[in-house]
Amino acid sequence: MANKFSNALITNANWSQEVEKSCQTLLEDIVVSPDIAIVFVSPHFADEFQEIADAIQETLQPINMIGCVGDSIVSGGREIEGDPAITIWAAALPDTTIATAHLLLERVPDGGFISGTEELPLAQITEREESALIVLGEPFSFPTDLLLSQLAADYPELRVLGGMASGFQQPGRNLVLVNGSVHSAGAAGLLIDGGVKVHSVVSQGCRPIGDRLVVTKVERNLVLELGGKPAMKVLEEMFIRLPTSDHDLMSKGFFLGRVISEYQDDYEMGDFLIRNVMGMDNERGAVVVNDYFKVGQTVQFQVRDEESASNELRQLLKKPEPTEVKGGLIFTCNGRGTRLFAEPDHDAGVIKETVGEIPLAGFFAQGEIGPVGGENHMHGYTASVVLFE
Repeated sequence: MANKFSNALITNANWSQEVEKSCQTLLEDIVVSPDIAIVFVSPHFADEFQEIADAIQETLQPINMIGCVGDSIVSGGREIEGDPAITIWAAALPDTTIATAHLLLERVPDGGFISGTEELPLAQITEREESALIVLGEPFSFPTDLLLSQLAADYPELRVLGGMASGFQQPGRNLVLVNGSVHSAGAAGLLIDGGVKVHSVVSQGCRPIGDRLVVTKVERNLVLELGGKPAMKVLEEMFIRLPTSDHDLMSKGFFLGRVISEYQDDYEMGDFLIRNVMGMDNERGAVVVNDYFKVGQTVQFQVRDEESASNELRQLLKKPEPTEVKGGLIFTCNGRGTRLFAEPDHDAGVIKETVGEIPLAGFFAQGEIGPVGGENHMHGYTASVVLFE
């Protein structure tokens, strides 16, 4: 049997009958009970998430099911912002190894580690192009960076994609779903390995400004010198030379990008790992960034605007161009959507335009996960896309 994908969207606040009908339609599309069901619900349904999961489990009977609450929901070519929405994405992957786990932070005297990964057959992963770990985390209780560092040490070839549940600003409300059970902490992990080709696209949506520079003095996340000069001085001199339009963008926030490969002759959008500039240390003349940098790294300041973000997503979806995409997932920042783009449905619409009308589901996340330059990272203001060929 061939791999099959389908998805359904429910926008009726009275969800009970709609969920049953949607599950029946999904079963008709993929013929069998799915190997995977992924469910995203808007905050309107958080209190009923367990009931929704039970109803889906009863009718659809998926072998593996994960999901979470999302600030806004993506389904097909639509991004439903602010209104009630439930999307159910289903896949039948007969020749694929699939496993789920509830990932949790376990504290020990010398720190902590992520438990639950032992339930996933990570040691058996075959090809990088046919495997991925999807992670949906609760942002207040789950340290995604710890998971990524743990996996990088043991399974450096494994791609990790996903996002942090969103919609609420307090712990315990951004719920995650793991095999029929709703949890207020931890993360849902879904391993997909073999039988389907998996493409990952991480669009950070920034463009470089000013000159490329080398970090010459740094302390953890304090960039003290760039090219032998105080970092703040370099920033001030660059600002003076920029056009007024870039002044306006910088006033809304700007970033520092670290080049992924030091061996390139030229760099453009997509060649940097983007990190937020958090502020300035006036006393030390330093730029404060939300990541650690090292002496010798090549960096460039960056700004984000609608045109750059749109162009980069289009370019990355076409490079390399998948031959026959059958389904997809998207984890896009809750700072994108109509908060960034003039028209609604932007990211979902670009996927539809570039790869075709596919069963697509996702949500607006409070932090996105995806690989850049062969390493998995947490991102902000990013669209992390999974495409199944």
